[in-house]
Amino acid sequence: MEEAYEPDRGTAPRLRGVLEELRRREPLFHGPAWSTLADFDDAVAPDFWEVGASGRRYSREYVREVIEQRLISPPDESDWETSEFQVRALGASVYLLTYTLAQGDRVTRRLTVWRRRENRWSVMFHQGTPVACGDESPTRHGAQADRAHG
Repeated sequence: MEEAYEPDRGTAPRLRGVLEELRRREPLFHGPAWSTLADFDDAVAPDFWEVGASGRRYSREYVREVIEQRLISPPDESDWETSEFQVRALGASVYLLTYTLAQGDRVTRRLTVWRRRENRWSVMFHQGTPVACGDESPTRHGAQADRAHG
């Protein structure tokens, strides 16, 4: 019963191609797929928004400004590792991609909602949630708090 809290996060075999396409675009706003502001403008939906690890909500315009600064002074991302990629269809041409990002000692669970239109991907929403104390499983207290506030 200890791992009953874990959802089934498997990717359906019919979505393997989608998974591989989206995996190349993550972590969102980092890496070769995001090397110019034109990449951002082309791939980010006009109504995009994000919830950061702090819980703050960010508009598309704010995120674009952050990306612009990051392109001027790129951070060292050499120790970043992504894992546990999975995708699920949410509707017609809309997909939820989830994964884990390790940035040194900081670990976050990430989710991105993507839409495919006319052979082009567009990102609609993104969220990063820190994993508390590097613990992969919730404590009894944490699980109770999630149920109380979820």
